[in-house]
Amino acid sequence: MTIMSLICRKLCSCILSEHFGSIVQTVGEDLFKYGPKPYSLIRHTTHLTLSKIKEALCVLIKYDLVTHRQTERGIEYSLAYERLITIFRYPRYMFFVKTVCGDEAEMMLEEVLKNGYITASELIIKTYKRIEQSPSELQPSVPVLKDKFELLVKNQFLMHSLYTDTAEVIVNDKPNFNLPDINVAAITNQIQGNTCDLGDSNIYWKLNFDRFTQDLRDQIIVSAMRNRLDENAAELMRQLLFLMYLRTASWASTSNPIPLSEIKEAVRKINYPLLTQHLDQYLHLIEEDTSQFLKRVGDSGGGQYSVNMKEAFNQLAWTTLENIVMERFGSKAARIFRLVRDRKYIEQERIQQLAMIPAKEAKHLTYTLLQENYLQMQEIKKAGVSAAPMKTFFLFHIDLNMVVRMEVEHCYHALYNTMQRREYEVTSNKRMIDKQLRMQTLTSNLKEHGATEEQLAEIAELMTPSEKQQLEKVQNTIKKLGVTELQIDDTLFLLTMYLRYH
Repeated sequence: MTIMSLICRKLCSCILSEHFGSIVQTVGEDLFKYGPKPYSLIRHTTHLTLSKIKEALCVLIKYDLVTHRQTERGIEYSLAYERLITIFRYPRYMFFVKTVCGDEAEMMLEEVLKNGYITASELIIKTYKRIEQSPSELQPSVPVLKDKFELLVKNQFLMHSLYTDTAEVIVNDKPNFNLPDINVAAITNQIQGNTCDLGDSNIYWKLNFDRFTQDLRDQIIVSAMRNRLDENAAELMRQLLFLMYLRTASWASTSNPIPLSEIKEAVRKINYPLLTQHLDQYLHLIEEDTSQFLKRVGDSGGGQYSVNMKEAFNQLAWTTLENIVMERFGSKAARIFRLVRDRKYIEQERIQQLAMIPAKEAKHLTYTLLQENYLQMQEIKKAGVSAAPMKTFFLFHIDLNMVVRMEVEHCYHALYNTMQRREYEVTSNKRMIDKQLRMQTLTSNLKEHGATEEQLAEIAELMTPSEKQQLEKVQNTIKKLGVTELQIDDTLFLLTMYLRYH
């Protein structure tokens, strides 16, 4: 079991409170503090009734936030805190599915996220009714929604829920993507208000989080290549990742060799004429690039290439840390950080000479980085002649794993602060937000009953100009905090990918 830091626990507690309420938060916090335990012991420390604890555990299990296993003292529950933090990624999951599978599939995914797990028929019915009520141009159609569901399963975005009725988890079982028989006629009847057997009442579907994590990981690699070279290099990297999946396990550190002939065939099928024309040059550029995403591993068949995921995230983590040092301490500190990275171990005097920064300033920045744990110092004693005392050297170096873990903690802290600030903005302006909500509800009701423009204008005037201005300011602040959360989570995701490979 991973030991969680205090700030990670506070962040998880905040997420539970915001999304599931105080009772689930209390049970979740108890599992944070004391680790795996049966619900009878949860009752002892939380002082909640057994029925409340059972309800809270049911909610957490439903959303895949708690795992449970049979032990000598009964069924023990433990909190999957890393899964809880992925709640920040739900908007990105939905946008990705919208891009790949379309608007209806995005709505379906949102329903699965809301429900935790759901049957295929129920999912289609809920999505149909939602499209029917939405003002969008989409037309609800059961056959179209059935196709979209099958597309989600085909792309492995959804999978069978592996929990059984006996509250035990099926272990060492591969994810199941077998499609059920979806009865379109029965679903149509149900939508029209006729009760009937849908035929898949015991087959539940949930999100395949591992697949989404892989896709976000691949997006980072492709995006990095786009930033370093151009769109053609990014597309080549995407094709290399597809070819990697055909011959290598999804989470392998490096791919098995990919022959040049297969790369040429894959590129020929896509509409990138410049890439097709200059494929050899692009492969050479990516191979020679300092990012080290790609490595030539053989010459047979015109050449063989291997994608190096481990090294890719090593380089991306270094770049991210350099940017963080730049933002926090300035360009000269970033120069010192890069210098220590390149030299691995280096003395203070050499830093001053090579960084071309005045001695006093270089010393100040070096010790600031040391104090903030971006640099570490190692003491080496070198024996002189027998009569002389030992000479001591102090060498600066960077412990990458340690610095990455520290930045992960900083990300947790930043997310927690952002959530707290958003909560403060909503609470302190609750009266005004509620007033606007009531006005919107009243306006929409009057519109349905054919209200005149004058009546609608009267309702709009219920809110004073100063209130409107204040409300707009609050909404902009909340929107900015939401964007900030996504940006912080981007950094957090990249750093956790580094830790996964190292």
